Amino acid sequence: MQNTLSQKTVLLIGASRGLGLAMVEEYLKRGYRVIATARAASTDKLRHVAEASAGALEVETVDITIPEQVAALRARLEGRHIDVLFVNAGVKNDDGETIADVSTEEFIRVMVTNSLSPMRVIDALQDLVPPTGTIGVMSSGQGSITNATSANYEVYRGSKAALNMFMRTFAARSASYPRSLLTMAPGWVRTDMGGPTARLTIEESIPNLVNTIEAYEGRPGLYYLDYLGRPVPW
Repeated sequence: MQNTLSQKTVLLIGASRGLGLAMVEEYLKRGYRVIATARAASTDKLRHVAEASAGALEVETVDITIPEQVAALRARLEGRHIDVLFVNAGVKNDDGETIADVSTEEFIRVMVTNSLSPMRVIDALQDLVPPTGTIGVMSSGQGSITNATSANYEVYRGSKAALNMFMRTFAARSASYPRSLLTMAPGWVRTDMGGPTARLTIEESIPNLVNTIEAYEGRPGLYYLDYLGRPVPW
């Protein structure tokens, strides 16, 4: 189904739970048509929201670490107009695990999921986003090299710093296509990934994060921002 002139479409990659699912619900509240993805085994919550959305939410399945599934998603979305493409998918390893401790397999899992795969998705789907559209990724304040003054979360931090770098190089090679490119830091949020002691609730983070995405609509260039729209140092 195509979106009408008055209803914008957002495509959220990695929306089965936590911040991604909260973004789905926030965009639906604001009247958007939403296409949301999850891995095949993780669509239950999304489908429950879709049943209550009166057709405003479409659920797609994709594992972004499998290029063939990304290509299949692109084929299914052929001809669609996407106003906002946002990649939220991500994982982490054990918080205290250092570069010296982490296994090669676990390092690869985190880097492929958090750094390589989001950029493959963006490259595959970017032509669905018009020059006036927005492309964003869920990074983290932990991805700031400037702010890295403690030793925790080493592998996760490295994966988000790599994602930030890949967004900068993507921006450089697509400079003639004036979209808004956003690398977002949602804050430390109480989710399964953030843990029960995190500073922010989802309700404090996600509506403000979506406000920031909307505020940067039509502003060409790359921005690294927190959920309140404050610049984060690279």
